[in-house]
Amino acid sequence: MEPSIWTEKYRPRTLDQIVSQKNIVERLKYLIRKNSLPHCLFAGPAGCGKTTAALAVANELYGDMSRGNFLELNASDERGIDTVRVKVKDFARTIPLQGFKIIYLDEADSLTKDAQHALRRTMENYSATCRFILACNYSGKIISPIQSRCAVFRFSSLPKDDMKSYLKGIAEREKMRMDEESLDAVVGIAEGDMRRAVNTLQMLSSAKDITPDVVYSVVNHADPADVRKMLELALSANFREAREILIKLLHDKGLSGEDVVREIHSQAFSLDVDDRKKLAILERLGEYEFRLTEGSNPRIQIEAFLAQLGIL
Repeated sequence: MEPSIWTEKYRPRTLDQIVSQKNIVERLKYLIRKNSLPHCLFAGPAGCGKTTAALAVANELYGDMSRGNFLELNASDERGIDTVRVKVKDFARTIPLQGFKIIYLDEADSLTKDAQHALRRTMENYSATCRFILACNYSGKIISPIQSRCAVFRFSSLPKDDMKSYLKGIAEREKMRMDEESLDAVVGIAEGDMRRAVNTLQMLSSAKDITPDVVYSVVNHADPADVRKMLELALSANFREAREILIKLLHDKGLSGEDVVREIHSQAFSLDVDDRKKLAILERLGEYEFRLTEGSNPRIQIEAFLAQLGIL
């Protein structure tokens, strides 16, 4: 997801402003104080602060001169070997204004294998004048020679309490009125992704009265209460009533089948049934989710899943 206006507006500018990730922040601050930043690999889920940490490192190292010493590339858009041979190498070989330059490669796990091997050689040749920070969601997709040349920083999803306190600050500055339930709904939808949470907050800023129902409708997300009730009715063999809730979710609220299946997966763990039934539910859910990705009719497939719950 591309950064929104609010995401850029409220992005932390220094390492001290970063929410959570305390261990990573302390390690980076130590390296900056010693002026001994190595090549780095930032690995972790989306929206947990990888890009923000790289920008904060550049700001603390260079201050107002960060623009001339920092190059940011999104490897998912430019992931071929020519990008490494031309853009990256041209920037790396020029003399830095002070110390060393930083090249930040976002979504580096999208680089092709050939591009990664070319990058490995570039990291060796220009280590005296340039440092590389690679960010990825899956570090296993980065070849071993690159991983061995980098200090690995593993970012975790943001805790709900940290997200709530940060979002509260944004809501106060933007003069938004939000109760705790609505804020919990935003945090629950984001699933540890701060960027998604801030984007959701920006979409809600146009609403006069913000309630959990408004939150779910704005982001086109299934209401957890409706989905849980549907599952409980299906498990008690009330297929007709469970089907009515499903039709309301698909047609009245305009949700896709994948949205409903995703919320079913979240609610399945909190159902008041024994673990063996939960195993059976998840096994069947995986099968029907696969059918949806293959292009099957969402309504027919989820109705068949509800019927399976009734048989359970």
